[in-house]
Amino acid sequence: QVELVESGGGSVQTGGSLRLSCGISRTTVAVNAMAWFRQAPGKEREFVALIRWSSGTTLYADSVKGRATISKNNAENTVYLQMNGLKAEDTAVYYCAVGSQYSTYQPSYRTWGLGTQVTVAS
Repeated sequence: QVELVESGGGSVQTGGSLRLSCGISRTTVAVNAMAWFRQAPGKEREFVALIRWSSGTTLYADSVKGRATISKNNAENTVYLQMNGLKAEDTAVYYCAVGSQYSTYQPSYRTWGLGTQVTVAS
């Protein structure tokens, strides 16, 4: 079993920054990839960024490319999402997830956190 706990969400002004954290605890399965997804009100959950746990290789959605950085701390079993230049359209609940493969395909992610709210005021 894996448990994920997100933190770092909040309310910011347009153009502001936030760093989201996702702590991985009680790891009994291999973590091949970690990803961030988000779900805005009335919209489907969408991919934001992902990182391969072994190599640190990253991938970003076009909507956040250049504004987001996903990183990890293996020793602390934590993955981060630094978001800069936040826009109103970044408002969403952000979820981290553990994946069995390096993929943006949501069904490949079996364990999800409860989410953290990010609100960007225009």
